[in-house]
Amino acid sequence: MPHPGADPLSPPGPVGAPQRLRGGVLGMADIAAATMANVGPAMSFFFGFAFLATTAGVASPLTIAAAGVAVALLGNTLAEFSRAHPSAGSFITFVGKTFGPVSAVTTALLAALGYIIAMAGVISISGGFVQITLQYYTGIDLPWIIWTLLLTGLAVVLMLRGVVVSTKWAGYFFGAEMLVLIVVSVAALVEHHGRLSVDPFLPSHISGGFNGLAAGFPLAVYLFIGWENSAALAEETENPRRNVGRAVFSSIAIMTVSYILFAYATVTGFGYDVARLGATRIPFIEVAHDTLGVLAFLAYLGGLTSTLGVLIAGINSQARLVFNAGREGLLPAFFGYVHPVRRTPNNAIVTFTAIALLIIGGWGLGHLLGSDGGPMNPVVFFTESSTLGAILILLVYLASNIALPLYYRRYRPQEFRVVRHLLLPALGTVAILVPLYYLAKPGQPAPYSWFPYAAIAALLVAVGYATILVRRDPVLAERVGSIVADAD
Repeated sequence: MPHPGADPLSPPGPVGAPQRLRGGVLGMADIAAATMANVGPAMSFFFGFAFLATTAGVASPLTIAAAGVAVALLGNTLAEFSRAHPSAGSFITFVGKTFGPVSAVTTALLAALGYIIAMAGVISISGGFVQITLQYYTGIDLPWIIWTLLLTGLAVVLMLRGVVVSTKWAGYFFGAEMLVLIVVSVAALVEHHGRLSVDPFLPSHISGGFNGLAAGFPLAVYLFIGWENSAALAEETENPRRNVGRAVFSSIAIMTVSYILFAYATVTGFGYDVARLGATRIPFIEVAHDTLGVLAFLAYLGGLTSTLGVLIAGINSQARLVFNAGREGLLPAFFGYVHPVRRTPNNAIVTFTAIALLIIGGWGLGHLLGSDGGPMNPVVFFTESSTLGAILILLVYLASNIALPLYYRRYRPQEFRVVRHLLLPALGTVAILVPLYYLAKPGQPAPYSWFPYAAIAALLVAVGYATILVRRDPVLAERVGSIVADAD
């Protein structure tokens, strides 16, 4: 039955008591590991660093350090919101509680669409990386879509078994990839110790000065996408008001230091020749071959475990945003279903994954019917879908940073602090506007040139749908953020 006063045509809200996820089963270490697995340092660095180095130059590690500071500013916003109002809805809840139900529904749609599009790239690259590895070592060249479907199916099975099992496996995969990345990086620095210098950390070695830093900045920020994973696991986390913030900051710090190490080792391994580095498909793999020889297979293994970790951790957390929106009535109640035994949001997980696979299929069909008429390259698709998804996700980040000071002034004025709740989110807003500009600026090649228009269209449609839904369901405002993660 719809809530009283709701139009029967509106998506129904939850019936009776809202369905809850299994509370308190994850510790701080669990959600921090899941967050870093969602970041997927091997996968992100393998396929993102060549472009970053080409743009920022020898001092690309310095660009990564700047991005780490920017992401930490965003982390402050997420941590402060989670301390006040922990929720599986994460950004959707935070924006909705501040600006009202129209903004909540709009954010739910943008976040869901952005994360699904971005995850479609991860799903495709999982099979693409297996294809690359097998072809290199065995000469076998099976279509990447076969491996994509197998790995995605495995990830979904683990997620449906329960959050504890799937989070543990994501943590194991993350541990394996980090071990490989660190071993290769240290070995490369030892092998090329005669080339070591501070040049990669000097602003004078950024290509094009400030313009080069600004142009490389969004690429560096993208390496951290997934840092917000912890907030969506709040309902299943022990003491989420404390542990979500700790997991966010520890994850960002570890990833920043790690990426700087990987970047420094890669640039050093190429003898500071960024032109040659940028022309290499996977520069870190090239450094591994040069340093470890036959043991470079470990780097391929690290890439594979990374894609599996991102698949599990990413879909796990992002599907929970969709689930919470469903149980609060922001999206159809179908998404708000919880398995009666395992307490997992099965419908949200399966639907999230299915839509991502459909996007891959549609994008692939577009390539076949396009002017080139060729099959879709999963590595190229990863870059394209990640870029479009990132634009939508950055809009959600932007709204959250603007919301934080207003939320604390309205709901928790006695706790309002100028630095934490005004200055830092203001700096975070600026940090988001820079990559947004470079992702949306005119003059980019297709398909990147039409991504900003697609994002604007998605925003307008989301606002229109949200406005109609709120008019049809007057009590929707009461349900936004009504389910607090640590409430009994």
